[in-house]
Amino acid sequence: MKDNQSDSAMNSILYYGEYHNCTNVDQLMQRYFLSVSYAIIFIVGFLGNVTSLCVYLTKLQPWKSSSIIMVNLALTDLLYVLSMPFLVYYYSSGNSWMLGDFMCRFVRFGFHFNLYGSILFLTCLAVFRYVVVMNPLRSAQVQQKIWGIAACSAVWIIAAAEITPMLTMITLEEHNNKTYCLDFASTIPVDVVRWYSLLLTVIGFLLPLLVVSMCYIGIVKQLAKGPYTTTPCRMRARRVTILILVVFIVCFLPYHILRVLRIETRNIQESPCMVVRTVHAAYIISRPLAAFNTFFNLALYTLSGDKFRSAFLSIFYWDNWLTKARSLLHVSTISKAGSDMPAV
Repeated sequence: MKDNQSDSAMNSILYYGEYHNCTNVDQLMQRYFLSVSYAIIFIVGFLGNVTSLCVYLTKLQPWKSSSIIMVNLALTDLLYVLSMPFLVYYYSSGNSWMLGDFMCRFVRFGFHFNLYGSILFLTCLAVFRYVVVMNPLRSAQVQQKIWGIAACSAVWIIAAAEITPMLTMITLEEHNNKTYCLDFASTIPVDVVRWYSLLLTVIGFLLPLLVVSMCYIGIVKQLAKGPYTTTPCRMRARRVTILILVVFIVCFLPYHILRVLRIETRNIQESPCMVVRTVHAAYIISRPLAAFNTFFNLALYTLSGDKFRSAFLSIFYWDNWLTKARSLLHVSTISKAGSDMPAV
């Protein structure tokens, strides 16, 4: 019992920074780097995903299965970025939470639920593209709405099952007359989250990464065979799968590695303060990096093959404005040429 209390006290000291001879770079990064990064992600993600949903709802019906997955992905990303303002306020105010226990759990849960939902939706897209390339005769069947509805329903259920245990682990912590809404990897005591974090990393990330990698390898091998290796449908499937794989490696992989390291360094009593703080700082950098997947997802919509780009331009009447601008430029050029002619 005393050991558990001492471990909790040690983790508390390392988190709140009562070691005056140790760097406080992680606290500074929380206050400035996290708040600024999350603010940027919220602005771009909110505007981009609201616009994407408007395009799909008004311009791209009836939907195919891929469109249904894209709409759910955009909705997931929108819900994801809606948790950002709360986190921006929390970190910019020096880690002072004033919204109560329920909102703390709700915001932290929503952040992770939509993150892992996004991972699963991207995995579904990779699998659907794989089927289109490997078996073109089944392309029409795969694009039926029922497959998109079934895939999205499964994603929501699986994501909820993965993240629901987190509700029991996220807590408020009182310290020096300040209330902290601790990040999942900073929860005290650390033993509560260690094994769950490893399980979530394997099932929620590594398994989808394996599926996406196998889809990419299969698509590359199939495209290496002839004929019709450069058809628009197959090339689009390859580009989409490459982009999804890039998102997994660039955004999600560093986050999961550093989250595990963050928890492990907190779990080892002999870990030097400098090591704990440095790992924590690196983990802080990886969190907005994981959230940047919403930017890649916005690019993904234009590669989806359901005329998103033209629909996006038409919703703002940019095509009409471009046509009018060209006409006016042409008329002004002709008028100028006429005025420059010498009088007879």
